[in-house]
Amino acid sequence: MSMMGELNYFLGFSVKQMDNGTFLSQSKYIKDILKKYEMDSTIPMNTPMSSTIQLDKDPSEKSVDQKKYRGMIGSLLYLTTSRPDIMFSVCLCARFQADPKESHLTAIKRILRYLLGTPNLGIWYPKHSTSFEILGYSDSDFAGCRIDRKSTSGTCQFIGQSLVSWSSRKQNSVALSTAEAEYIAVGSCVAHVLLLK
Repeated sequence: MSMMGELNYFLGFSVKQMDNGTFLSQSKYIKDILKKYEMDSTIPMNTPMSSTIQLDKDPSEKSVDQKKYRGMIGSLLYLTTSRPDIMFSVCLCARFQADPKESHLTAIKRILRYLLGTPNLGIWYPKHSTSFEILGYSDSDFAGCRIDRKSTSGTCQFIGQSLVSWSSRKQNSVALSTAEAEYIAVGSCVAHVLLLK
């Protein structure tokens, strides 16, 4: 590996190695998918998803091309490896791959418009961390899914100042209270922390 020189680009990741740390981003990959889905000349958005959006299965709504929708989801799922800020939005839209509707495609396009305005965001790994303490954070949205009333857990884990793991997934059971939904999310977060230990 040393004969090839310093690592700069690998599997869609741009790697910038500096004296004080390493920065990972997928800015070129973002530009490529924006061009592929003809979203490179639209107006950028400030957030990946509106806080008031309620995606749902609506049989009366017009269906969209399943192949294109799944391709967009696949591209965005790969992007979540360096962009935890879009994890929740992408995973929410991925639930509707079986029969995507226009509202689901609109939500995906909003994520792409958000990426248009933030192509250079990524993950920073400082070289000299002050500690190797493992920290975990969790949250949940109580009964966020309108179809089955299940909550979604979101977790992230840090070793020192470096983000090393994150997830967003629907809970297996229906929580009967916000406390129960939060308890399930904390349990998932603690399981990840124990795995890191």
